[in-house]
Amino acid sequence: MSTPAMPCALEATFETTLLVRDSCLCLHAQRAARVIARRFDVALKPVGLTSGQFSLLMSLNRPEPPGLGSVAELLAMDRTTLTANLKPLERRGLVETQADPKDRRARLLRLTPDGRALLARALPIWRSVQMALEAGLPEPGRLRSDLVALSRSDPDPDPEPDLAGSSVAG
Repeated sequence: MSTPAMPCALEATFETTLLVRDSCLCLHAQRAARVIARRFDVALKPVGLTSGQFSLLMSLNRPEPPGLGSVAELLAMDRTTLTANLKPLERRGLVETQADPKDRRARLLRLTPDGRALLARALPIWRSVQMALEAGLPEPGRLRSDLVALSRSDPDPDPEPDLAGSSVAG
């Protein structure tokens, strides 16, 4: 489905509000992300995880403990936010943080045996919700590849605003 042509300069009219409501990729991605996260949150609640915690634990499920930076990059999260999200998992004994023996300033993250066991309990729940979501989509593989493409094309995180007003976010 194509997006309606957008004029060079837009005014904040109600018609512009409708244009943004109907065409803004950011709005639609945020809405979909909230709906999807809520479904996973509800499903994962019996094992005591949120969708974000599940994703974080899965990102640590590697043969070798990853560094903080590589996990932050995978999750498209800044290090400060990642550190804050790790704290409750560390308190629960699901994750351990250790200094990197090659660079004592860097931190490595490791799933504990309890973390691996909880992940194993959560995986059938994840699979069930994932299959249900995919069943409701006409082309789940295409959506996934489009989302991956968008996440890999992340521009400068703090671009200069377009002061000429020639474009609209979304």
